[in-house]
This record gives sequence, structure tokens and C-alpha cells, in this order.
Amino acid sequence: MKQNGTSSNIQSTEMVEVEEIGNDHVFSSIETPMRKDAFAMEDDLKMELIEKHFRHIMEIMGLDLTDDSLKGTPKRVAKMFITEVFSGLDPKNKPAVTLFENKYKYDQMLVEKDISVFSNCEHHFVPIYGKAHVAYISSGKVIGLSKLNRIVEYFAKRPQVQERLTVQIANELKEALQTEDVAVVIDAQHMCVQSRGIRDSGSSTVTAFYGGKFQEEITKKEFLSYLGM
Repeated sequence: MKQNGTSSNIQSTEMVEVEEIGNDHVFSSIETPMRKDAFAMEDDLKMELIEKHFRHIMEIMGLDLTDDSLKGTPKRVAKMFITEVFSGLDPKNKPAVTLFENKYKYDQMLVEKDISVFSNCEHHFVPIYGKAHVAYISSGKVIGLSKLNRIVEYFAKRPQVQERLTVQIANELKEALQTEDVAVVIDAQHMCVQSRGIRDSGSSTVTAFYGGKFQEEITKKEFLSYLGM
């Protein structure tokens, strides 16, 4: 009996810790947690299985799936998960980046402001939305401006935590641009804070990454001045 009681207490403690991690929005790693066999299954089969299980969830909640408004929802959700809102999980969707010679010898920072961020909190699967601001100083190479937006979009289209998203974008920019001189700031609102839990609709979360020359106070201040921060 003591052993059963101890086991029950351990499980109860673990469940409390897991709930606290989720409610406090703590993240475990810079890399998105993925199983090794994450891409062994074709997308069509993933959508088929998600449709089946989401249909079951709706039925458990008591919804009438014979209603014209609801009967197509499981299929729509499955397609949305795989091809849209979580498409950034699949490496095949990673944007290809082509570098160009910096022929104009532009050696100042380039800033791309107000990039739209639409993501989903990995703890409750509800939206995170806001703006990302990225900057870099060329090491001799440049990329097309739209690729900055696409890199942000790719990493946002995952179950995310904002701190991880910020670092993932920064690391990808460093690798793509072959420079440490990158900066990323994200200012976003979290529906897991606004629509549940504390239900604070007025707050936003700001995260930042400063690499290379952006760690110098004068360069950091210049970047933030462009953002009006």
C-alpha cells in the first residue's frame, strides 16, 4: 500500500510540475522538441489521422457533426494544421536563401521592421501574434528582403514559445548571412494570457537577441531607435 501511495504522490507531483511549466510558459530547449520519426509519415496520412482524432474530440464535447456547419470541420482543421499553421515543423518548407554580393559596399545595419508574426503557444495551442523586427550588418553578402520575412514566418509556423522563436530566427539569420552581426526583437501578444488564465488583454511580451556588433551599446541603441523603442 505504501508503494502505491508513493507512486501516486510522484505522479501527482509530476502532473503539478507539468501544469506549472505550461502556465508559466517555460520552454525546455532552443530546438523545437521533435521525435526522430517525425517525418516518416506522409502528410496525407497525417491529415487523415488528425481528422479522425479531431472528429472524436468534437464528439466528446457533445457537438453534432451531422450539422452542415460542423461536419467539414475535422477535415479543415487537419489540413490547416499540416499545410498552414504548423507547416514550419517540416524542413522541406524551409525557405531557400540565396546570397548576393554586397556590390554597393553598404556597411551599415539593414533593418526590416514590423514583420507580422502569427504563431501558436505550444502549451495551449492558442495564437501568438505580433511583430518581429530584424537587422543585420553585411559581412560582404546580402539576401533579398522578402527572405527575412519568410525566415520569420517559417519558424513562427510551429507550436512555439516566444523566447525560442526569437533565438531560432537569430540563429538562422547568422547561418544564412554568414555573420554574427544580427539582431531580432519580437513584440507579441499571447492568447493563452489574454483569453484564459490571468486574462490580461492589455499586456504584450518583448523578447530580443543581439549578436556580434549589436551587443555594443551604441549599435544596439541605433537599432532600437529605428524601432522607436
